[in-house]
Amino acid sequence: MSDRRLQVFHTVAGVLSFTRAAEMLHMTQPAVTHQIRQLEEEFNARLFDRCNNKISLTAAGEQVLTYATRIIALYDDMQESVKALTGDRTGLVTLGASTTIAEYMLPGLLGDFRQRFPDVQIRLRVANTDAVVTMVGDNSIDLGVVEGEVDNQLLKVERCQQDELQVIVPPHHPLSQQTRVSPLELTEYPFIYREDGSGTRSVIERYFNAHGVDESALNRPFELGSTEAIKGAVQAGVGVTIVSRATLSKELALGHLVALPLDPPLLRSFYFVRQRQKFRTHLMDELFQFARTYFDQTDGPAAG
Repeated sequence: MSDRRLQVFHTVAGVLSFTRAAEMLHMTQPAVTHQIRQLEEEFNARLFDRCNNKISLTAAGEQVLTYATRIIALYDDMQESVKALTGDRTGLVTLGASTTIAEYMLPGLLGDFRQRFPDVQIRLRVANTDAVVTMVGDNSIDLGVVEGEVDNQLLKVERCQQDELQVIVPPHHPLSQQTRVSPLELTEYPFIYREDGSGTRSVIERYFNAHGVDESALNRPFELGSTEAIKGAVQAGVGVTIVSRATLSKELALGHLVALPLDPPLLRSFYFVRQRQKFRTHLMDELFQFARTYFDQTDGPAAG
């Protein structure tokens, strides 16, 4: 837009933080503050109340926000209408994904998408499920793909694929010769957890609770923040764990790990997460439809 000040104001009003807005806009905080002051001088009205390092919109700020939202949406709509008319497929979309999905499932999708739309830039941000949902909520990313259930009525959540989680042990572990493992059997061995906030961890915790396993009965030597670190610890004989079957192709092929289905099986869904009200560009729609088709074609637990 020609009036950068309106964009800056809209971002600050959305997150109610000059620091956070500066990060999102790739500006310095003094530059953001300067833009807001210029806008306040033009309107001859204070747009934000500042108290105890917190900001809130004034009555004038609320009014400006109403119009700014409409103006920015109309401007974006105009740009997208022209792009659709001319067949332009350029620009930037930002995708967020939880760790398991980003590391093991998205490379193929993003490669195929780039082949089809070579002029589109895709920015990928990797974090655990809670962080990705937060980024969707504050408009830092256009689309999230997460491995944990999302309980947020302000966001649009849609299932995209089913995944099976299985127990992994070293080849010579006492459980390695079994065909299935019950959740109760896992209390007999050190169990390695993912970090708090991980979608995989929340799924495992719900599974244990649903099948009568008291988590306090688990021997938990430590928690690790990535699937690769956990698989390495299991290979080293530190303990056992539960991970997505989709993450194990290399280790199973090399014979470094043994994967065992749980009894009863542990299945979960991956989800798309989007803003309900956010203006959607043609590029965002292209990426979402492409991702949904891609996951539909590869749906279902991996074969054992």
